[in-house]
Amino acid sequence: MMTKSFSVVIAGGGSTFTPGIVLMLLDNLDQFPIRKLKLYDNDKERQDKIAGACEIFIHEKAPEIEFLATDDPEQAFTDVDFVMAHIRVGKYAMRELDEKIPLKYGVVGQETCGPGGIAYGMRSIGGVLEIIDYMEKYSPDAWMLNYSNPAAIVAEATRRLRPDSKVLNICDMPVGIEDRMAEIAGLSSRKEMKVRYYGLNHFGWWTEIQDSEGNDLMPVLKKHIKEFGYTPNANHHPTEKSWNDTFTKARDVYATDPDVLPNTYLQYYFFPQQMAKKSNPDFTRANEVMAGREAFIFSQCQKIVEEGSSKNSEIEIDDHASYIVDLARAIAYNTGERMLLIVENNGAIENFDSTAMVEIPCIVGSNGPEPLAVGKIPQFQKGLMEQQVSVEKLVVEAWVEKSSQKLWQAIILSKTVPGADVAKAILEDLIEANREYWPQLEEKPLQPII
Repeated sequence: MMTKSFSVVIAGGGSTFTPGIVLMLLDNLDQFPIRKLKLYDNDKERQDKIAGACEIFIHEKAPEIEFLATDDPEQAFTDVDFVMAHIRVGKYAMRELDEKIPLKYGVVGQETCGPGGIAYGMRSIGGVLEIIDYMEKYSPDAWMLNYSNPAAIVAEATRRLRPDSKVLNICDMPVGIEDRMAEIAGLSSRKEMKVRYYGLNHFGWWTEIQDSEGNDLMPVLKKHIKEFGYTPNANHHPTEKSWNDTFTKARDVYATDPDVLPNTYLQYYFFPQQMAKKSNPDFTRANEVMAGREAFIFSQCQKIVEEGSSKNSEIEIDDHASYIVDLARAIAYNTGERMLLIVENNGAIENFDSTAMVEIPCIVGSNGPEPLAVGKIPQFQKGLMEQQVSVEKLVVEAWVEKSSQKLWQAIILSKTVPGADVAKAILEDLIEANREYWPQLEEKPLQPII
């Protein structure tokens, strides 16, 4: 029987995802009772646009919950049990540059993959570490559930720089794909599936999928994905074109190894020239988001505040994010929930770097995650993962050492980049664009390409 209620702070309170997550938390109070809900963001003006609507949601649905929106770390992080972090250092303006600078050189422009993901990672490390430090200073017994991107680089940074902190790094992309798998298989929910998966964040493969009765779902899923990708049917999920294309493209990624089912982000590594060529360098995904979701959420929040009611709101509950409640409940109530988390390998994948931050199934309880053994992985996946995990480690080393050389090496090593000369040109532009956000890199110039 649940008797305790919890205090939660959402770090990144000005995010356009925050209203949907607040609604999701309010919709799950029977599973995860909340006594206090706080929003924290260092951009007060942006957060204020979101907070007014969230306060109305809470007043209407659960007025007993104490609400606070603040840019003061002490107020935000004092007396909290869970920190739910989804920050974006530099906001969408910097995401736009992450995407457009590589595209200028014919390279994939994407927020978590390739040079754009590296640039974003260099910005995110300091911000995530700052939140961990606030949590440990003001609420040392709290847990941080971190779903800030790029999760792979952030996870490596927390492993190396805050190894004893109570931080769980998670990602919603496998959840989104599993939702589609469940629909393809004729199930009502992904929670009716038991999966085995391994890889790095945004860089992995499902090896087994069973239903709750132990029936093997892989044959039916493989047959469908070979023809349609992760699109359940021709008329399904009318979402943004870029996402529709991504889910359909999974059939080409699947063809590289038909024994397993791939994460959709592998498209950027397996078909980098194709992905760059099909992108509009003048209107990237960041522009789509700013013109679409960001404008919509801000206008809806303003409407709610002006009307003093959410009655006419079109903002929807983010059911997709309910995995956050599952994770919090697992820690709070020691439920032994089985979830995909980003954890230190430490032998779970036998023939892979033990210090790598890998994404694998874990059993989660009050002491945190217990990774499940994966065993040995095939040479194809092993080779790909070794290259990509080296990129992630080099980025963190570059941040720690303030090394432009290490950062150049990371970009050279990315499968999305064709050569060291292109990597150098991209890096020089990224350094200039990120002077306000990255550590001051050493003055030693990069060697010229002859």
